[in-house]
Amino acid sequence: MTTTSTSRLLRTEVPKEETWNLSDLFPTFSDWEKELQSIQEDIDLVTNFKGKLTKDAQTLLQAIHELEAYQQRVFHVIVYTSLLTSADGTDPVNQSAYLKASSALANIESKLAFIESEILHLTNKDINDYIAEQPELENYRKWLNDILEEKPHKLSPEVEEALAVFGELFEAPRNIFSISKASDMQFESIFNKDGEEIPMSEALYEENYEYSEDTVARRNAYESFKKTFQQYKNTYATTYATEVTKQVKTAKLRNYNSVTDMLLSSQDVSEKMYENQLNVIQKGLAPHMRRYAKLLKEKLDVDELRYCDLKAPLDPDFNPKTTYKEGTDTILEALEVMGPEYIEIIKQGINNRWIDRSENVGKANGAFCSSPYGAHPYIMVTWSDNMRSTFILAHELGHAGHFYLAGKHQTLLNTRPSTYFVEAPSTLNELLLAEHLMNQHQDDPRMKRWIITQLLGTYYHNFITHLLEGEFQRRVYQLAEEGVPLTADRLCKEKQESLENFWGDTVVFDEGAGLTWMRQPHYYMGLYPYTYSAGLTVSTAVAKRIKEDGQPAVESWLNVLKSGGTKKPLDLIKDAGIDMSKPENIQIAVDYVGSLIDQLIESYE
Repeated sequence: MTTTSTSRLLRTEVPKEETWNLSDLFPTFSDWEKELQSIQEDIDLVTNFKGKLTKDAQTLLQAIHELEAYQQRVFHVIVYTSLLTSADGTDPVNQSAYLKASSALANIESKLAFIESEILHLTNKDINDYIAEQPELENYRKWLNDILEEKPHKLSPEVEEALAVFGELFEAPRNIFSISKASDMQFESIFNKDGEEIPMSEALYEENYEYSEDTVARRNAYESFKKTFQQYKNTYATTYATEVTKQVKTAKLRNYNSVTDMLLSSQDVSEKMYENQLNVIQKGLAPHMRRYAKLLKEKLDVDELRYCDLKAPLDPDFNPKTTYKEGTDTILEALEVMGPEYIEIIKQGINNRWIDRSENVGKANGAFCSSPYGAHPYIMVTWSDNMRSTFILAHELGHAGHFYLAGKHQTLLNTRPSTYFVEAPSTLNELLLAEHLMNQHQDDPRMKRWIITQLLGTYYHNFITHLLEGEFQRRVYQLAEEGVPLTADRLCKEKQESLENFWGDTVVFDEGAGLTWMRQPHYYMGLYPYTYSAGLTVSTAVAKRIKEDGQPAVESWLNVLKSGGTKKPLDLIKDAGIDMSKPENIQIAVDYVGSLIDQLIESYE
């Protein structure tokens, strides 16, 4: 039997308090439509500088101010439609709005392509002279220098503008993937250990069944999940292959050494830093996690530990429940160490409907935080009444706190740091939550054990799930540059091999494991997956500093968050006391995971 919409809430049936308040961006949909039209008409506010952008320091400064004010409006228009489709991708009105906004954005980006082209005519000396004449331009030194660094890879202004015109088409693979998953996928309902039929969706699988203590439900959900994904594998393989081909050809067109070189360039990350993350963690962590897999198999009392069992609770009979109110109160208590300024931001998020926590038809799976400059962040989660959801929400609130502070203290062009750093503030919140819970439950061995498993869940998510996605991407880009066709079977083979190489013979894999490359939208976001491990490496060290040094460590960390994107990631992270160019700093986090597994094993002896 196929699950229908009647077994899950429609978006219109979700209680208002469980949804985010999009009226904070636009009071009504009609207001959004008017602004969509206005930004297309008002682009002259910026394009009037075409041909004279770098005439003198004053003109350049005026142009930057106009650009930031205009881009803020554009971002609000785009984010609004993105949030609408994330909340309900089945709604044709939402789909139409998203497509209209995407089309407008492509046109806008083509008309603004002149900005970088004209700045590229400047030299470093010109920039220094302009800053001396207009000191306020110092705020934009990094932005200007970043553009100049890309000079060897820029094409003629005419070609850049032409490429920008096709921006909407270049985003097609990601849009097709996202809309298809939200709107088209249907999953067969499943049966639990008691023989009860229960609904199934991708969101329910990823936020609930995958972590279920009910082995029957967990494995049945996996079979339903696998069956549906099998039906889409050729379509999604073609979609993803198109995305990869776009990136490979763009890299060649722009004279990069490789597609990896191009994608790392936008992150201000060296290939050495990238390779360190992939190699050091995989090599060092695999032996630890294989020990964990053996322990899990023993405690689950199963004949074989299957791939779909890896996220099952170690203690199936102990799954702490919590309401949304209890969970958010616990988060606030855990983050008190961050001080009143930070706590006030988190309270706003919880109390003022920044968070969408429902489970409904058409809602995107997973969790994210969108932070449009000049407005508050928006968080999407699918809340289940358990402590796992509390950790997920704490993570997303870490993103919210980061970008709220960066937006408050920096101009728009200086807000966003490299993606290499961006997961550090979010994972730090998870570590602080775990530390708080450990202190609360010192005399409860079973609860302490459960908390350790949640910490391991954080490291699993970032050091295994996303890092192995990064390993898969590394394989895919190498194949693409060698001209190997990226068929569904080949993609499944590469995904399966990356999983098997890590887990060895401690886990039994079926063909469904290879299909899991289809789960993540991250593959349409450049080299994003591996950066989760970089962020957690940083947050592991910062959490240790906060525990040992207290307030001074907190203050330095808050200053890093407020710095936004004003520094390159290596320098930004050094302000937090960590040098990510050294493999030994990555090894510290790997060793910490090993110590957690030691504690788990010892707790059963």
